[in-house]
Amino acid sequence: MHITVEPRDHYTILHLRGEFDTFYCKFLEREVDALVKAGSVHVALNLRLVKFINSTALGQIIKTSKLLGSHHGKLVLLRPSPFCKDIIEKVGIDRVVPIYMSDEEAAAALAANPAPAAKGHSPADLTGGDESAVLFTPTDESRVEHFIAEDLRRGVAIPFEPKGQKSPKGGWNGIGRMASLDRNGLRFTWGGGNTGLTAFEMAQFLSIGTELRIKFSLSLLKKGMVEAIVTVTEVEERPDSIKVRARFAKLDEDVKKAIDQYAQDLAFLKSELGGPGRS
Repeated sequence: MHITVEPRDHYTILHLRGEFDTFYCKFLEREVDALVKAGSVHVALNLRLVKFINSTALGQIIKTSKLLGSHHGKLVLLRPSPFCKDIIEKVGIDRVVPIYMSDEEAAAALAANPAPAAKGHSPADLTGGDESAVLFTPTDESRVEHFIAEDLRRGVAIPFEPKGQKSPKGGWNGIGRMASLDRNGLRFTWGGGNTGLTAFEMAQFLSIGTELRIKFSLSLLKKGMVEAIVTVTEVEERPDSIKVRARFAKLDEDVKKAIDQYAQDLAFLKSELGGPGRS
């Protein structure tokens, strides 16, 4: 694969040509790193002449989008080949990195990229835009009061109001990292944040049978975070963190469908594109 860099007024076009597979991900990464260092963080990836793309390359596109976003920039895809467009749309990456079929549309989208909003207490603020983040809090507020010091419980609550439920008053959310997800439940790891809890104390706090309100992202499928009630079914202590397995106890039907579609997209990506990269 060959990469040609074309600077424009307020953004840069990277023209890719050939087969975009595992071997060439590092070349794209180097080009983007160089652009970021030069202060050019709005990028259009032209895939018109890319005839093959594999799962690792698709992952590199997501990684590039996150990198540019962390520098208040943006990535868009420009005029992908029929093969690339079909794969990208099937796995839902176009919902994260938009596709434009003309230079003018791409330029307008990049010019309109909004400045970073002032930080408040939205889910995105607390997670730093990390799409693997899981926000959680026990439904039993007394557990928070027992384990978390009062000065650490203030001002960091995320509104959570699924059907028939009210937001807790405790004013505290933990932030874990998603390990796996299916329609039955999820696994996440948690390092305690700023609570000062040991791994043993974390495991006591989120012991088996504890009911949690959670929010998490389905990055390839929809924007924002989805909500659910889960029950902890397994806790594994690690040296400085815990790994939690939780089963869905209350889940809206639309969220369940979204999770099913998300799982199908990932399965497709793994089975259809997960073989060895072509060179």
